[in-house]
Amino acid sequence: MKAYVFPGQGAQFTGMGKDLYENSPLAKELFEKANEILGFRITDIMFEGTAEQLKETKVTQPAVFLHSVILAKTLENFKPEMVAGHSLGEFSALVANGALSFEDGLKLVSQRALAMQKACEITPSTMAAVLGLADNIVEEVCASIDGVVVAANYNCPGQLVISGETSAVEKACEAMKAAGAKRALLLPVGGAFHSPMMEPAREELAAAIEATTFSTPICPVYQNVTATAVSDANEIKKNLIIQLTAPVRWTQSVQQMIADGATLFTEVGPGKVLAGLIGKIDKEAVTANA
Repeated sequence: MKAYVFPGQGAQFTGMGKDLYENSPLAKELFEKANEILGFRITDIMFEGTAEQLKETKVTQPAVFLHSVILAKTLENFKPEMVAGHSLGEFSALVANGALSFEDGLKLVSQRALAMQKACEITPSTMAAVLGLADNIVEEVCASIDGVVVAANYNCPGQLVISGETSAVEKACEAMKAAGAKRALLLPVGGAFHSPMMEPAREELAAAIEATTFSTPICPVYQNVTATAVSDANEIKKNLIIQLTAPVRWTQSVQQMIADGATLFTEVGPGKVLAGLIGKIDKEAVTANA
């Protein structure tokens, strides 16, 4: 079975999508439609902008989404039998499998980015990568720390990201090293994504998601929150709302997709991060990049 996976924030690079824009009339049309919807020329920043400009939250998330979705729409023989996306990538996956329209997906991603930015400004918060510890040890260490710190991204065995209040994350990093982690290092991010610190953003995005029409998808989406196949539009909505404050269960999602028959994982969008993680989750997995 063909599985398509979509990357999240952090995969962006200067020049992303330019070849699509120049070589595909459909891609050009969709990029121009995106400029109109967003109210600024995101294509100028994607194609010619600096890494700093691309890192602005209002730019990063729509840029990664647009590259992924437009690439999927211009692929020949794009017939997904299952999809999944990492964090932001879940929105790309939902447009690719027909659960969301291109326009609605872009509007939600833009609102999500701005809501997350606002939430980041309320309390000093951050994320850190923890390498070389079992999931349960990371969870136990987080639970032992005063303040808010939780496991946020289960990326692959031995690679977790924790998220929360800056002071709590710093204390957790020291405790992780003491527990035997190879590394525990703070990440250059704007705030504590996929943690309780995102509650204000979740509330804001919930209203936007509730007001958006979702359709029955052409194939199941393996959602971050449940790591299981979901095809019911209302359930997809509910999980998408919870996603902002819940962990990304990427390891578990990929394992479930393989258990359900995935034979080829194709990464659609900027970078090759997910293909690398999938190879670490299952050495036998066959991956490709669109």
